[in-house]
Amino acid sequence: MYSEFEWNYTCFSGVDYAEGMDSHIFKIKNEYGTDWEEMIDDEKGNYDYLMFNDVEHRNPFVREELNNWAKWYFDETDFDGVRLDALKHISFDFYKEWLTLLRSNSGKNIFAVGEYWAPGYLNLLQKYIEVTEGCMSLFDSSLQNNFHTASNEGDSYDLRRIFDETLTQADPLHSVSLVDNHDTQPLQDLEAPVENWFKPLAYALILLRVDGYPCIFYPDLYGAHYVDKDKEGNDQEIFLDKVDGIEELLKARKDHAYGEQRDYFEDANCLGWVREGDDEHSGCAVVLSNKEAYEKPMEMGERYIGKTFYDVLGRFEDKVTIDENGWGNFPVPAGNVSVWISE
Repeated sequence: MYSEFEWNYTCFSGVDYAEGMDSHIFKIKNEYGTDWEEMIDDEKGNYDYLMFNDVEHRNPFVREELNNWAKWYFDETDFDGVRLDALKHISFDFYKEWLTLLRSNSGKNIFAVGEYWAPGYLNLLQKYIEVTEGCMSLFDSSLQNNFHTASNEGDSYDLRRIFDETLTQADPLHSVSLVDNHDTQPLQDLEAPVENWFKPLAYALILLRVDGYPCIFYPDLYGAHYVDKDKEGNDQEIFLDKVDGIEELLKARKDHAYGEQRDYFEDANCLGWVREGDDEHSGCAVVLSNKEAYEKPMEMGERYIGKTFYDVLGRFEDKVTIDENGWGNFPVPAGNVSVWISE
């Protein structure tokens, strides 16, 4: 209706169906090449092809049409950001061009986050950011996988390693941090769910720290219920619970996660940090444990001397008073998180 462009065989590099032939993946030979497009990694030989009809981004007319579509869609909806799916299967040169023209045509610095799912392969995320000249952020799949692992290993997991080999640690300005998503939830292709007990800890780690741009999974905020097939083809009923304290954590981010950050990561089973706040916001103290209950001494700063702090998550009724040196002893329950803010 909105375009006169005609998609024909020169617009595709491969298909997974040809009438009258056995099931295979077929390459399409055309003037733009007889092989797959070059990707940044050789996973599965070449991961240009994923499924169905693979778009031929070497065709300049295809690129022009997709650029025109982006401008049309922006003109119709005036969006502020885009999520780009399945990056490992799409030309990185195309996206560099597409985002440059989209931002130019819209006159807005459109935010872009891409899904290059490679948990444990930080080098690939960094390589993709390099070849696309930092034109987009990426989901931190390695951090999500660390959360998954930590939630399954319990108190045997060394929490001091939680940010090891993650994009949030290596390149926080290009990192979109997350706890779960539609692919990692149970029975999905990239299944790696974070256990319920650990989710409040994980959300504290992405919401209340300086680094990364946190993304909230809808069922973690509202809950969800569905039925899907397991690997044997049997129906399984799945319930995704709303994360305990998620709204309080979001409010703490909005109102208190500001200013200088000081980390207290000396214990394998108990992490703590403080945010000092700024001229407009009082700060917060965060303590989390994957083992027993702890009490962690941390420095809030001189501006808080004599002030009392309470746990916004309601784990404790008692309050913490900051001493004459600006320090307080902040407790946390076993296998949980507490967030302390000034009264």
